[in-house]
Amino acid sequence: MKILIAAAGSYGDVAPYTGLGVRLREAGHTVALAADASYAQLVRAAGLEFRSLPADPRREGSGAPGGKRELMRRAAAFVRELGPGIAGAATTDTDLLLLSATTAPLGRHVAEALGIPSLDLPLQPNAPTGAFPPVVTGTRSLGRWGNRAAGRLSLRIVDRLYADGVRDLRAQLGLPPASARAVRRRRNTDSRPVLHGVSPALVPRPADWRPGLELVGNWWPYTAPDAALPPELESFLAAGPPPVFVGFGSMAAGARDNGGSERLAATVVGALRRAGVRGVIQSGWAGLSGPAGGADILTVGEVPHALLFPRTAAVVHHAGAGTTAAALRAGVPAVPVPVTADQPFWAARLAAVGAGTDAVPFRSLAAEGAVERLAEAIGRAVREPSYRDAATAVARRMEAEDGAGEVIKAVESAA
Repeated sequence: MKILIAAAGSYGDVAPYTGLGVRLREAGHTVALAADASYAQLVRAAGLEFRSLPADPRREGSGAPGGKRELMRRAAAFVRELGPGIAGAATTDTDLLLLSATTAPLGRHVAEALGIPSLDLPLQPNAPTGAFPPVVTGTRSLGRWGNRAAGRLSLRIVDRLYADGVRDLRAQLGLPPASARAVRRRRNTDSRPVLHGVSPALVPRPADWRPGLELVGNWWPYTAPDAALPPELESFLAAGPPPVFVGFGSMAAGARDNGGSERLAATVVGALRRAGVRGVIQSGWAGLSGPAGGADILTVGEVPHALLFPRTAAVVHHAGAGTTAAALRAGVPAVPVPVTADQPFWAARLAAVGAGTDAVPFRSLAAEGAVERLAEAIGRAVREPSYRDAATAVARRMEAEDGAGEVIKAVESAA
């Protein structure tokens, strides 16, 4: 089949689909991946055809100041640009669309216009359930009825966010108008599979989900067989005991404002040294950097988690879905520092399986006592064996999963 994968968002929203695309190509399919231009090299390095989407979340002001109304306005603008991009990326000979959580509400309409099937492949367990509240609303359970009601409400909020973009896209595609309620009603009666790239070792499948909603295990960012860590990083790793990795990915972009990145870096460096550990700091969107010439701390850019994490003592991260899974796959304990969105959910799941300390909220890193608070969590993660034991146990279960293989089966069923 000629398959188009459409993904949009931060690195963690796009990179896992490169590994999935490679597995599909190895199974005999022709695969293109559509994302914004900043991921062109990532996609082509995996040997996949790259198709550009015009919407770049960083250009839309990720991390910029503003209240919820401003955030929604920026997100709606992102969505209205994204729809035509997906339509443009899907050529007339495309046989199947594979859609991320961000692209699915628009991509389904493109598939309808082309008369081809689509398959939703979200990286979060976003279907309503009584087992837990919506992953983007925090960790406080509302009870089984309340959790399900909140889950349905969160989907209606998504509908509203995408409403203008869907209306414009359907008009562009020559499709009849369809209200958000009608679209949601159609989805609620749909029996097609939705395969979540989530390990059931971390999130047990909710018993109240309909058949076809499955947690199949993660798909992973592509790592070339001959990939290696930068020589400077290799030398650093060889020069002492395993370091603690610290990285906040795309989520700390706002720290660049008003000297925030320098303050955040100072907190991180202070906590690593107070905990008595070496550190590898990933600069990320915040532009973090450790001390120049520091023998105990090294600053790096993007490096493959699959190569670095198994050689660390612990991982301090923003609890994004991809980084959470990568640390577990490596069998190393975590100190989750959630910022927003689904990150408190993943932080809570890490604590629930015993592979991570209690969360250290990102906002607390700007408060008095932040160095001591973060250092204490790092010290526990590194020195208390129970965290590594739990992470190792989850890693063994994840090793037996084949999320990409389950997608291949579903794709071939759709052929």
